[in-house]
Amino acid sequence: MATDSTDPGGNTGDQNGDPHDATVAAALDGLTIPDDADDAEAAAIAAAVAAHIRDGEAAAAAAAANEDPDWDGKRWAFAGRIDRLSGRSIRVPADAPTDPWTAAGRADRF
Repeated sequence: MATDSTDPGGNTGDQNGDPHDATVAAALDGLTIPDDADDAEAAAIAAAVAAHIRDGEAAAAAAAANEDPDWDGKRWAFAGRIDRLSGRSIRVPADAPTDPWTAAGRADRF
């Protein structure tokens, strides 16, 4: 039987398959609120934790959305490295592989 829980942001979800609930549970595992905290202080702590978790999820989503890295500035550094190591000047195409090992293996073709 699935159990529902409420995260600090007020969202409910199934703990048996939702990775969001696992993340929230892990983040809240070590969280303690001081015994002498009043309701406003406890709410402020919960809001700060919820914002932190939301920011982490947004950063993870942004990183996952950018699965295909590009050469922004790295093409020229790679060309300079080839020039220093081999003594020949190359022009790295924009569609060259962004994986450094793969690009190095194809450097003779640039």
